[in-house]
Amino acid sequence: MTAPDYHADHLGADRLSAPGGEPVLVVDAARWSRPKAPIQAVVIGVDREGALPAVVVDDFDLLLTLTNDAPRPWVSLDGRDVEGQVERLASAVRSNPLAATIAAQLLRLTARMPLGDALTAESLAYSALLGGAEFAAWRETALIDDGPPTPAEPVMIERDGDRLTLTLNDPANHNAMTAAMRDALYEALANALDDPSAPDVLLRGAGKCFSTGGGLSEFGSARDLAEAHLVRTLHSCARALDALGDRGTARLHGACVGSGIEVAAAAHHRIAAPDAWFQLPEIGMGLIPGAGGTATVARAIGRHRTLWMLLSGKRVGARMALDWGLVTAIEDRS
Repeated sequence: MTAPDYHADHLGADRLSAPGGEPVLVVDAARWSRPKAPIQAVVIGVDREGALPAVVVDDFDLLLTLTNDAPRPWVSLDGRDVEGQVERLASAVRSNPLAATIAAQLLRLTARMPLGDALTAESLAYSALLGGAEFAAWRETALIDDGPPTPAEPVMIERDGDRLTLTLNDPANHNAMTAAMRDALYEALANALDDPSAPDVLLRGAGKCFSTGGGLSEFGSARDLAEAHLVRTLHSCARALDALGDRGTARLHGACVGSGIEVAAAAHHRIAAPDAWFQLPEIGMGLIPGAGGTATVARAIGRHRTLWMLLSGKRVGARMALDWGLVTAIEDRS
């Protein structure tokens, strides 16, 4: 829905929601302010003049501008086919309105929460969407290959003095974050946290990429979504990596997709190889991030740009990731 001149009395607030039929509002960023009545629709503000108008940032879920290299929280549009770019983002909301509006609500809610609380809120929302119609529709049409079996030891652990190196070691599966991989990584991180010698921890991936995210064959396999939530939060690799503070470093290369960046974004130091790229594809699956991305990525780049990654599904290259703060440095792989 495009509504540059929207006022609260033009539509009942209940219509501005996924159940109400209007899950997205595209508005003139310079002329719009959020109505007092609560709405669930994703609000996309567009600066078509490239003037970067003064706005109340909290009134919007996503801010788009024609200004090149715009400052946070704005996302710069390509000058070509501006309306097409805006419409594709709005269409992503309409295609999976429950996932998209829940993502926007969650990002608003958790922006000022402590990380642990934000991870818990994300997991609850993720479990709800796993039981929803949008994810079920994706599962019905998705072509999923089980791929090679996960190795018996999916995380390789090496100690060299005060440095502990944890290597995601399932290159045949692009280091997919299967349950076995997650549990092995969490155990290694928890042991590092309990180690009285307080070693530095380096997290990296073997093979052509860091990680392409969750094992697709496992998506939707949980029979008890409440129990899955509790296990997910209990074994949160993002929470454990964040707890390391300055001792934690992630070295990222190649594809870093879904949980492949959600977990790594919790590291204090995030070093990307020049070939690294980052993507959050979950909205297209009728889901939101489930490994911490609405908390970790949002803390690195802000909730507006995180929502852009979710709605666009676009790859973010290493240079853009550095400019936005998703990574802290770019270095060649050693």
